[in-house]
Amino acid sequence: MNAFEVLGLTADANEQQIRRAYHARVKRCHPDQFTDAEMQRKAQEELTELNLAYEEALKRALTMKPTVYRRVPPGEAKATARRLLSQDRYESALVQLGRAESRDDEWYYIQGLILMGMKQFGSAHQSFREAIRLQPDNNDYRAGALEAAVALKKRQHWAYRMADWADGIIHPRKKP
Repeated sequence: MNAFEVLGLTADANEQQIRRAYHARVKRCHPDQFTDAEMQRKAQEELTELNLAYEEALKRALTMKPTVYRRVPPGEAKATARRLLSQDRYESALVQLGRAESRDDEWYYIQGLILMGMKQFGSAHQSFREAIRLQPDNNDYRAGALEAAVALKKRQHWAYRMADWADGIIHPRKKP
């Protein structure tokens, strides 16, 4: 039986339904309700199965729930992203930047800066190039694109790749 069947639910049950079903089933099978040792043992086994099913169902329900972010004016999104970027909180900055209702040259430039911080030089270069396409005379955008291109070229060199590999061994990064 899968986790939802153990709880008596369908696979599309939400978090609240899972919690209600779990608490109702726990009340019926809790070992403290029985005086007979054999009945307590069976109840304990059922409770263990129920606990595992509850954790699994809840985990599935929470990971299937899409995260919806409210769209914000571009100026607000860019300001928040810049603040997070200054704190080296790259992933959060990228999420906040993505909330913008529209994208302009500055939006692509900030995205490029964030991606540079994340050492995603190829993507950063593309972002800077888009900013340049929208505002060809901006030298900051051109400098960002050049910096990303140079970093990408360096990263392809074997010595840099070995240093990056060694850094990953010494300072492992969390996987998303």
